[in-house]
Amino acid sequence: MLCPASTHMNEPMLNRTQLNAYPLFRLVFLLVCLVLGSKVHALGTTAGTDISNTAEVSFDINGSTVTENSNTVVVTVAEILDVDVTVQSPQTPVAPNDLNQELLFTVTNTGNGLETFTLSIDSLLAGDDFDPTPAVPAIYFDTDSSGDLSAGDTPYTPGTNDPQLAADASVSVLLVNDIPGSVLDGQIGFSQLTASSATGSGSPGDVFAGQGDGGIDAVVGASGAADNDTGEYIVSSVGLTVVKSAAVTDQFGGTQPIPGAQITYQIVATVTGAGQATNAVFTDQIPVNTTYQVGSLTLNGATLTDAPDADAGQFVSAGTPAVTINLGNLTNADGPQTITFVVVID
Repeated sequence: MLCPASTHMNEPMLNRTQLNAYPLFRLVFLLVCLVLGSKVHALGTTAGTDISNTAEVSFDINGSTVTENSNTVVVTVAEILDVDVTVQSPQTPVAPNDLNQELLFTVTNTGNGLETFTLSIDSLLAGDDFDPTPAVPAIYFDTDSSGDLSAGDTPYTPGTNDPQLAADASVSVLLVNDIPGSVLDGQIGFSQLTASSATGSGSPGDVFAGQGDGGIDAVVGASGAADNDTGEYIVSSVGLTVVKSAAVTDQFGGTQPIPGAQITYQIVATVTGAGQATNAVFTDQIPVNTTYQVGSLTLNGATLTDAPDADAGQFVSAGTPAVTINLGNLTNADGPQTITFVVVID
């Protein structure tokens, strides 16, 4: 009797009578089955891995046992070509004539080998209200991991710095577009990022002989070795700019971020444009390795309670700890909304 789904075909089999005859052995056997069955590979076996197997047969001659081995069969695991593209940006508010408006994406190598990918942008998609205009350049790597376009980001040049990713590795990519001056409030524009395997793409199961890692075969995976996702711009006559700063005070009167020191965060949210931002809600997660200081949440200088009560603020301790404030409906006339709260470094 083999473990369920066992692939160890050369292991000796035990029948049900033998297992029932040895309760302790039966328990150990079942536990081993559970352990072996729990091994799961997220990406499958690495491309280029050799799977070797040798069979043997033994027999008796005049009371002596003779063993003969077969030749060893080696199967080399082929490379799977797979990729996933996922938009990370929520719907992005823009205004007429805005320049260099970015959308953030993640490109992940979901195959089992080292692979290079080519990237492309398409902002002429059906189903939207306007076509964003790709900037020059239009694709950047989010080199500084800021989530937006900044001076530290690296422009993508096809054929020069195509991302080369190990199995399960990913890279953050920004699509950058300009917004036409003719757009109207509430209109939506699409922009799409596509990543394709440099080895080749096609139908799942297509084979590129000898073009995988180390000269092994490469096989197109479920994604077709190419994937895309689409981000959205929405034209809005109102926006919110948010600026955050931090000030550290340690227990010795200094400003060193040591355990026990306090970090006071200040966030200033300002309405831009002529419209109204309705149902505005501020949320800020408490950083890992810090503890929220009870009663430290303020809005425009007024202290807010941590409980979910009549005032606008609340500290949520369940799940991921966070502070929230219901800012309500805001216009430019309301002026900057200044929020502060304090955490202690654990």
